[in-house]
Amino acid sequence: MKLLYTLSIVACLASTAIAQTAPLYSDLWGQHGERWTANSRLPDFSYAGYHRGEKPLPTLVADVSVKDFGARGDGQTDDTKAFQKALVEAAGKTIAVPPGVYVITDVLQLRNSQTVLQGAGSRDSVLKFPIPLNDIEPNWGATTTGQRTSNYSWSGGFLRITGAPAKEVLARVLEPAQRGERQLAVSGVDKLQVGDEIRLTLSDTPDQTLARYLYANDPGPLDNLGYRTSVSFVAKVTRVDAGSQRIELDRPLSTDVQLAWQPRIYSAACSVEEVGVEGLGFEFPAGPYGGHFTEVGFNALATSGVRNCWLRDLRIRNADSGLFINGANVTLDKVVLESERRVESARKATGHHGVTLSGQDCLFKNFDFRTRFMHDITVSRGSSGNVSADGKGLDMCFDHHCYAAHANLFTNIDIGAGTRMFQSGGGAKLGRHSAAWETFWCIRSEAQQKWPAGWGPDLMNIVGVVSSAGAVREPAGRWFEPLDPAGLQPANLYEAQLKWRLK
Repeated sequence: MKLLYTLSIVACLASTAIAQTAPLYSDLWGQHGERWTANSRLPDFSYAGYHRGEKPLPTLVADVSVKDFGARGDGQTDDTKAFQKALVEAAGKTIAVPPGVYVITDVLQLRNSQTVLQGAGSRDSVLKFPIPLNDIEPNWGATTTGQRTSNYSWSGGFLRITGAPAKEVLARVLEPAQRGERQLAVSGVDKLQVGDEIRLTLSDTPDQTLARYLYANDPGPLDNLGYRTSVSFVAKVTRVDAGSQRIELDRPLSTDVQLAWQPRIYSAACSVEEVGVEGLGFEFPAGPYGGHFTEVGFNALATSGVRNCWLRDLRIRNADSGLFINGANVTLDKVVLESERRVESARKATGHHGVTLSGQDCLFKNFDFRTRFMHDITVSRGSSGNVSADGKGLDMCFDHHCYAAHANLFTNIDIGAGTRMFQSGGGAKLGRHSAAWETFWCIRSEAQQKWPAGWGPDLMNIVGVVSSAGAVREPAGRWFEPLDPAGLQPANLYEAQLKWRLK
């Protein structure tokens, strides 16, 4: 009898363990994507990253070294001019930064495709910046409330990768199309071929119809937004029909297309592509942080107007802000942010913006926030299709800075304490923090989470969070599916969607 009782206990414990580890699946995706459709409220995020995740990041051998141009790397000599000379004379090549500490006192510009700045590792090759940007290139501005501050509070970096998107209009869209469709009727196909990568743009109307659409008709106050809202969408042409003047795309449209939004088609190409920065540390002085809008430009790196670039193995220390990323299909891999600065007491932060994604289809993965920023990861100004995945932090926030940021993904992230997951900034009356189709998938935290009422429209997806709240699954409304993140499969939605697309 005693033996039977013992066996019963063992069996009960075993079944409990199995139940606790049994995989959980969302009704939006299922086990292998069988519940997903092209017009689902769950976007297809699989096109994010360098070459849309279809190519690995390059592994390159250096052509030259910054020491060939006079850099010392002894932590005392000002190596700025040597770096600037290298970036001009070795443009288009892979430039090694051997182990050492390099003092930099001016902006470093990368303006040429295929230029790669390659350190020996983020702890071995360190760029040291003793003077803030606002002392080097003064750039005073003001907040939306008129407070005087440096524009480096929310932009700019010492290392700048700067390009421009194509400006020639290849065609105009002549008929409306719905989100999830793949065909467009255009004004002409003579400048379009199968295999072309194109960029579709939409611009708002004076009565803000695009903004209202992106906010699922629940925008909040828009008084200060004007008609600055825009959409940029990149896809590949898979079919050109000269007879019907139609093209077909390899991916479903991420939004509706209305003629009032002046839909135009450009080449997706940018003037700067295939640029990499890897294996580098960025170090700033460890003085106290003065708080919000006191930043003077201890910022690491900024990109604008670029495509198919990568940032890999970077360590950023004591920064006002880390990375400002504008462009398409940029991959950020293995980024560590840490600080020895004295914490600003009110918000417990050591800097302003950690990483800002204000472009399209960028991938930020394998990150480690070892300090708190006012805004850890930011999406803003119409940014869409961006993915933040496989990262962790102390008490992270997913800052949505208004301006109709939509259809971005945060997946398989440990946010630590979890007391401020939706803490966000942005000026007043610029729309709600988040627009539609934002997706939070498998987010681990110590604190319990709940739906952020008023933060965005109901047309958002929160799946796999720690919560005692009940599930809400409204196909056209709110979607809150608090599955245990420890059991949710897939944990990384982006990887699952990419695998499904490429299979």
